[in-house]
Amino acid sequence: MRGPLFYSKILLFGEYGIIKDSKGLSIPYNFYNGALKIDEHKTPSTHNSNQNLKRFTSYLEELAERQPDLVNFDLDKLNADVERGLYFDSSIPQGYGVGSSGALVAAIYDKYATDKITVLENLTREKLLQLKAIFAEMESFFHGKSSGLDPLNSYLSLPILINSKDNIEPAGIPSQTQAGHGAVFLLDSGSTGETAPMVQIFMESMKKEGFRAMLKNQFVKHTDACVEDFLNGDVKSLFSNIKQLSKVVLDNFKPMIPKEFHSLWKKGIETNAYYLKLCGSGGGGYMLGFTEDLDKARAALKDHKLEVVYSF
Repeated sequence: MRGPLFYSKILLFGEYGIIKDSKGLSIPYNFYNGALKIDEHKTPSTHNSNQNLKRFTSYLEELAERQPDLVNFDLDKLNADVERGLYFDSSIPQGYGVGSSGALVAAIYDKYATDKITVLENLTREKLLQLKAIFAEMESFFHGKSSGLDPLNSYLSLPILINSKDNIEPAGIPSQTQAGHGAVFLLDSGSTGETAPMVQIFMESMKKEGFRAMLKNQFVKHTDACVEDFLNGDVKSLFSNIKQLSKVVLDNFKPMIPKEFHSLWKKGIETNAYYLKLCGSGGGGYMLGFTEDLDKARAALKDHKLEVVYSF
């Protein structure tokens, strides 16, 4: 058995902000993906994933009891498959902010949910919010608290525009141009980041009035503007807003940026060769870079590996 592929995702804008109702924009990233498979021989390489799925299945059993109206699974089939050696075969790096648990959640829902909302039906806002609520509960097994967006993105394989917590819609994003010099890229920090502790730091900071004010008046303001500019294809305004956003993050989200990248982050802002921002919760994994001139960014970051995710 081999299930369909589910892709990784990139939250272009909105990390942390969407917890506080900023806009957000999330796009599928097809370079990484995962699928459910069964390894009858239960080889050591699939053992960890299989054990993880066993724990996840117990959690889903509790969830079905706790919230019977939210979602139901064919738990007998899931349990039987786990016993047979079910695992998630994935190329998505874990702890890198590209949605490894999201793809797994989407795959389990797709295969084992009864009365599932399918991608083919008319996706009203109600259905999208219902899916998001289901995925949030499922994914909280991995993160402690989840918005449900990563699995939603993975499940639908569409760009998703988050207008606010209860207003999300599939988004049309400007088509990529191969002729342009601008790009969005991933920069590998070389270490993994844990989501839960980073979210914890953020929640602690939120208790401070100054931090809350900064979030509302600067972080959310520039994030919202970036989303609008990106969707409208207004590159000039987009880069002016990304530069501001990059500054705000460097000044206020230092714990989420690996130490050895603080100076690189600053260098981008000072030289305008590129601007960095968090990809997911930070603390490691990937960072997102934006540049108007990819050659210039490559030269400035020559000691690092860049993966282009979008060209304009």
